[in-house]
Amino acid sequence: MSQFDTPAARPFRILGVQQIAIGGPDKRRLGALWVDVFGLGLKGRFSSERENVDEDICALGEGPHAVEVDLMQPLDPDRKPAVHATPLNHVGLWVDDLRAAVAWMTARGVRFAPGGIRAGAAGHDICFIHPKGNEEFPLGGEGVLIELVQAPPEVVAALGGRGAVR
Repeated sequence: MSQFDTPAARPFRILGVQQIAIGGPDKRRLGALWVDVFGLGLKGRFSSERENVDEDICALGEGPHAVEVDLMQPLDPDRKPAVHATPLNHVGLWVDDLRAAVAWMTARGVRFAPGGIRAGAAGHDICFIHPKGNEEFPLGGEGVLIELVQAPPEVVAALGGRGAVR
């Protein structure tokens, strides 16, 4: 049995990449590459004082196969969270049952960031796996912030049988 084998079946599936979030001091400079050069479409904008973020939400692809690319800058560069301090801010993964995933992972020592499950910028329920483990919850993202995103039914239908990991 390898370190990745688990005695109990996972009560959820990771369906695919939902988003990547890129931070910088000026989202217009990020947009010059991702929108103007690469041709990604602008889907919306999101701003949050609590999360210290001003972001443009872009899309690569269409429908349930689209990957969101968030171009983020801090509202206040001297405040936390510093969304620009790590250029690759986080990776988001579609999950078919977010609540089951969080409960199962927590029971196995995965550390989640404060805030719990909540509505995200795109309207889906989300939560974050902390980049670092601690004594109580030793498993973290090993330096990477990972967002788990509740997949809507059309994404589950489209991606559920193809490449999903259980």
